[in-house]
Amino acid sequence: MDAKQKQAAEAIVNVFETGAIAGKYGSVTLLPGDKGHLTYGRSQTTLASGNLYLLLNAYCGAAEAQFAADLRLYLLRLRSIDLALDTDANLRSILREAGDDPVMRTEQDAFFDRAYFAPAMKAAAEASLASALGQAVVYDSFIQGGWKRVCDLVEQKTAGAKLTEPFWVRAYVDARRTWLLSLDDPLPRTVYRMDGFRDLIDQNKWNLDLPFTIRGVELTASNISADARTPTVRASIVDSTTRPILTLTQPYTRGPAVKALQAALARCGFANSADGVFGPFTEVLVKQFQRSRNLKPDGTVGPLSWAELEAS
Repeated sequence: MDAKQKQAAEAIVNVFETGAIAGKYGSVTLLPGDKGHLTYGRSQTTLASGNLYLLLNAYCGAAEAQFAADLRLYLLRLRSIDLALDTDANLRSILREAGDDPVMRTEQDAFFDRAYFAPAMKAAAEASLASALGQAVVYDSFIQGGWKRVCDLVEQKTAGAKLTEPFWVRAYVDARRTWLLSLDDPLPRTVYRMDGFRDLIDQNKWNLDLPFTIRGVELTASNISADARTPTVRASIVDSTTRPILTLTQPYTRGPAVKALQAALARCGFANSADGVFGPFTEVLVKQFQRSRNLKPDGTVGPLSWAELEAS
C-alpha cells in the first residue's frame, strides 16, 4: 500500500467512525450498548480496550500539550478502565477542546498508525493480502475489532480451499456482515461498513483509485483531506479476554496478571523470576521486548503489547 492508498484507506475508516473524511480529532461518543464505552478521536479509540488511556498518556507526555495538566488528573482512572468516566462531563469537555490542539492531532495520527494500522498491515501480509482494498478491509476490522474471529468463520466455510484474493476478501466481507448482524445492538447497525466495501469490490476498486464514494461521501484527489460529514453509527467489538493495562506504579502492581506477563516475557527470551511483582526490572524487560517488536518502548503493557506477547 503506497502513501495515497493509505490515505484513502484511512479516509474510509474515518468516514465509518466519525462521518468525516479527515476524521474528527475531538469527537467524543458514547452509544448505549457499545462495549467499547467512551470513545474518542479521529478513528475512535475506546475506554474499555485500554487504548484511550494509552493515547492520552502519550499526549500528556508530549511537549507543549495544551491540556496535559487537565488530563493527567484522569490517567489513573483511565488506566483502571473506570467506566464511570463514560458520564464524566468535565472529561468530555476537555477531550473535545483537546481535539483542536495540534499536539493532540499529531499524537492521534502516530497512535492510530502504531496501535492499529501497523498491526493491520502485518495481519494482511500474513493472510497474503496484497491489494490496497484487501488491506483496507483488514485495517477497518482492527479499528472495530474481531478480525481473527471472522477469519476463523471464513476458514470454516471455505475448508482450506485455495481461493484467489478477490474471492477471499468478498467471503470475509460477507462473513463479517453476517457476524455483525448476530451481535448485540448497536453492532448490527454498523453493517454499512461491509456494504461500503461490497460496493468497492463490485467496482473493482482493488487499488483504491480515486474517485470513489463511501457512505454517500465522495473521495477525490482534491477533497481527500476535506471535512465532509455524513451521519454515522459506530460501535466497537471488545474482546472479553482483554488483559489489564500494566505499568510501573507505587506501590508495585502484584498478582496473576503480572505473572502472566512475566511468563510471556520469558517465552519471548526475556528471563525473569516470575515473582508476580511489576517492579523496575520487569519494566526494563517490557521496554526491551517493545523495542524488539518495534513498539513504543514506554514500559506500559497495553492491548498492542499484550497481543504481541501472546502471539509469540
